[in-house]
Order: sequence, then C-alpha cells, then structure tokens
Amino acid sequence: MSRRAPGRRPATQKTGTPKNGHQQLRIIAGEWRGRKLSFPAIEGLRPTPDRVRETLFNWISAHIPGAKCLDLFTGSGALGLEALSRGAGQTTMVDLSGVATGQLQNNLQTLKATNATVVQADVQQWLSQQTDSLQYDLVFMDPPFRKELAASCCEKLEMQGLLAPRAMIYVETESELSVLQVPDNWHLHREKHAGQVTYRLYIREAAGA
Repeated sequence: MSRRAPGRRPATQKTGTPKNGHQQLRIIAGEWRGRKLSFPAIEGLRPTPDRVRETLFNWISAHIPGAKCLDLFTGSGALGLEALSRGAGQTTMVDLSGVATGQLQNNLQTLKATNATVVQADVQQWLSQQTDSLQYDLVFMDPPFRKELAASCCEKLEMQGLLAPRAMIYVETESELSVLQVPDNWHLHREKHAGQVTYRLYIREAAGA
C-alpha cells in the first residue's frame, strides 16, 4: 500500500504538506516490470519496500489474474499498481490525501491503465458508505500506525459485504501490535516481521462455510 515509515505516521490518514521534489517507486513484475513512477514527497509517505512487496505477491500470485482488488490508504499506490501490472482485473484505490491521489491519477494515465479507480476520501467513512457494491477478491490495507484504524476497517469490510467468499486481506501494522482483532471468519494464512512492521495475510471463509 504505498506506505508510511514506521513510527512517523501523522495523526491523519496520509495527509501532510508535500516537500519539494518527488520520490520514486519501482514496479517489480508483470506488464510494467521495472517502470519507475513518481509520488509526492509527503512527510512519512513511503511505499511498501520492494522486499516486502515481493514476499506478499509471492504469497498471492495465483489469486491475482482477473481479481477485483481494493487498496486502502493507498498513498503512492505501490500495491494496487503492482496488482494491476500482474494481471488484476480491476483495482479501487482509496486515500484521504488529494496530493497523493492526484499523482496516482497521473501515473495511471502514464501507464494507460483503464481498469483502476482512484477515490479521495477518508477510508473509514468510505467503507461505511459502501452498500450493494463490488465484492473484492484481494484487499490491501496499510493504515497509519498507532491510530487503532486496522481493526475498525477490517470490521467494516466484513459488515458492509465488501468481500468475496474466499477473499484475501493483507494488513500492515506496527510490530508491537501483537494481536490484530479481525472478524471470526478470517483465518491468518501468513505473518512476517520486517523491522518495525508486521504484515499479515488473512483468508476469509464465507459465513456457514
């Protein structure tokens, strides 16, 4: 999810005053392999590191082709763009920062990607407003650390009916959050630590399965 540096997450969701200049992210594999894209140098905003992204996409590679993806707190769009490059059917990217979402729109135009939707919105409010919407096969989530947003967003994903029966949900949190509260029908599939970050992959079981 495009991501913020651990321990430097501001109080709001991926907002901030951009500094001069831009940073770059590199798409690892797929149609746009090796492409470098700019994203705004907002304080604390950094993509998920290449090594972590590579591990994640190794975990989910068989599930990407044709998948409907949702990238929450998308920031630079690193995870959503990587999914599109590897054959995702469509991706919805949501972030509060108008600067970040504006640059993401520009990057999608540069890539000539027509199967992505960028939404500038507060993630929790956006989730609460989704009814009769798409059911997503893959969800990426990297909320600002230490704001108690992850568990709330997980609950909203389930309650709003936004997940396909066997959806996979990837969540990045601060490493000291040893237990993440998720819906009872989500099962932890993989978990790893990288520095001050813990990243987890859940598989959802449909109710009554």
